[in-house]
Amino acid sequence: MDRRVKFDFEIYFTNGGNIKGEDFRLDIEGDTISDKALADYIIADLRLLMVGEAKILNKEILTEPHKRKPIKEQSGSSVLIDLSHTITAGLVTYKGLPAPVICDYLSREDSKQFYAPGTTFQIGKIEMVTNTGTYIDCPFHRFEDGKDVSEFGLERFADLEGVVIRVPYTESQAITREHVQNYEIRNRAVLLHTGWDAHWNTEKYYEGHPYVTREAAEFLRDCAVKLVGIDSHNIDDTRDKERPVHTTLLGAEILIVEHLCNLYTLPADGFTFSAVPPKFKGVGTFPVRAMARIR
Repeated sequence: MDRRVKFDFEIYFTNGGNIKGEDFRLDIEGDTISDKALADYIIADLRLLMVGEAKILNKEILTEPHKRKPIKEQSGSSVLIDLSHTITAGLVTYKGLPAPVICDYLSREDSKQFYAPGTTFQIGKIEMVTNTGTYIDCPFHRFEDGKDVSEFGLERFADLEGVVIRVPYTESQAITREHVQNYEIRNRAVLLHTGWDAHWNTEKYYEGHPYVTREAAEFLRDCAVKLVGIDSHNIDDTRDKERPVHTTLLGAEILIVEHLCNLYTLPADGFTFSAVPPKFKGVGTFPVRAMARIR
């Protein structure tokens, strides 16, 4: 039996203005649909741009024949861009946290006793904190009952539609709500390009870095972005011990990637972003090989 949904909606745009509708009806594939999925559906169906907050009201599921079929999109050729720093033994990512120790567990010389002549292997051993290099934050990093990296599906880490917002650190240390408005950001990975990665692995990198304000984080949350990345030492102002940006974003299950690099090589949009960690239980943060696929 086919199902349709009848609903009212209010959609607000990041560059000002809004549209509202009453008694809209759309086909759905199952027996029900969430408000978020419905908002995403109508935004795509109406081909709306610059969408911020979207509200679904007076939703009702109806038993009615479907009127049309969904449209499928095709993808073309692409190129991959590495957005990760290299992790080396002794690298200090965050002052006060220990640097990684990278060494042999089984050296090539020692492996000779186990294999045929001319056949050797190396097995490495790594000791490090999870906040090392370019890494992703999940809710468990901030909240005791939050999801850890093992509890998110791959669709939350990989092939996210991306957008770059450029806020040079030479022009502003704080990334404000005004900086992140007027962009197509809903359901996207929002990458904040400040240029601070130029100071990576230097003393300057740790102090006076660019950061996102509480108000900007709340705006990004309300616009339902999927992930926020930054090429800076921390997405929060480290002078603020409450860490409002981590609290706001991770509280809404919006993932965070810190210590990105090479964002200058990306276009403003027209790419997907991936930052996939290993599937560790009980870990809220872990290094990733962050990358963009430019179409």
